[in-house]
Amino acid sequence: MSDRKIDEVSGVETTGHEWDGIRELDNPLPRWWLWVFWASVAASIVYWVLMPAWPGISGYTKGVRGHSDRANVVQELAELQSLRGAGSAQLKSASLEQIERDPELQAYALQVGQSIFGDNCATCHGAGGTGAKGYANLRDDVWLWGGTLEDIQRTLTVGIRSDHPDTRFSQMPAFGKDQMLTPAQVDDMTEYVVALSRRKADAGAVARAAPVFQQQCAICHGPQGKGDVKQGAPDLTDADWLYGSDRESIHGQIWYGRGGVMPAWGARFDPETIKALAVYIHANAGGQ
Repeated sequence: MSDRKIDEVSGVETTGHEWDGIRELDNPLPRWWLWVFWASVAASIVYWVLMPAWPGISGYTKGVRGHSDRANVVQELAELQSLRGAGSAQLKSASLEQIERDPELQAYALQVGQSIFGDNCATCHGAGGTGAKGYANLRDDVWLWGGTLEDIQRTLTVGIRSDHPDTRFSQMPAFGKDQMLTPAQVDDMTEYVVALSRRKADAGAVARAAPVFQQQCAICHGPQGKGDVKQGAPDLTDADWLYGSDRESIHGQIWYGRGGVMPAWGARFDPETIKALAVYIHANAGGQ
C-alpha cells in the first residue's frame, strides 16, 4: 500500500514505495532535464513535419522538404560520373595495353581501380591484395587463370564458379568424401603431394600414390603436377598454397575438394571500371 511520509533527514515527501526498508523520495526532476526533454519533443515534431518520418500502409509521410536520400545518392553518382566523364571515355576507347602505355590514363585507371578494389575486393583479398587462407594472394606471380591484363579482365568480368553463364569453372573432386579413394589412399596421396613440392615425405606412400595420381589427378594437374592455367588447376610443385601447405590442409583438400567463389563483377560494373580494376591489379599485384 502507498504510505507517503515526510523523510526525517531530507524533509522531502516519499512516494510511499518501500523496498527492504528503503523509501523512495519524491524529488522533482531537475529543471534543466525538463527543458532538454521538452526541447527534444519540440525538435521531434519539427523533424516529423520537415522530413520523411511516419510509415503508412502504402508509403510514408514525405515531409515538406521532400528530402530523399535515394534521390541524393543518384544525384551524387551522376555528378561523380560527370567528373569522371573524360577519363571514362578514354578508358572506354583504349585497349588495356594502351592504358598502361599512357602515363596520364594509367594514373587515372589506377586511381579508379584502387577505389573500387578497396570497396569491393579488399574484403576477401585484403587491403594490400595479399589474400588469406582460401583467398588468392594477388601480390605474387601465381595465377590459377592467368595473370595477363586480358586474363585478369576476363576473370573480373565472369567470376569464378559464379552465376555468370561464362564463368571460369573448375572442380576439385572430393576424393575422400565421395569415396573415390580410400582413407589410406588419401593419406598416401597427401604424402605424394608433399613430395611434389620437394619436401621430405614417406617414400612408401609416395610409391603407392604415384599410379593413382596419374590415373586420377594428372588430367588436371599434369603428369608432373605443374598444373594447368587454362583449367584453373594449381601447380603442386611450387611453394604457393591456397588452402595451406601443411599435411592436414593438403589432406583436407584432397578429402573435401574445396573451391571458392568469386563474384562476376561484369554485371555490377561498367566495362570502363572493369578495365581500371584490371589495370590496378596488374600494375600493383604481380601481373604477368
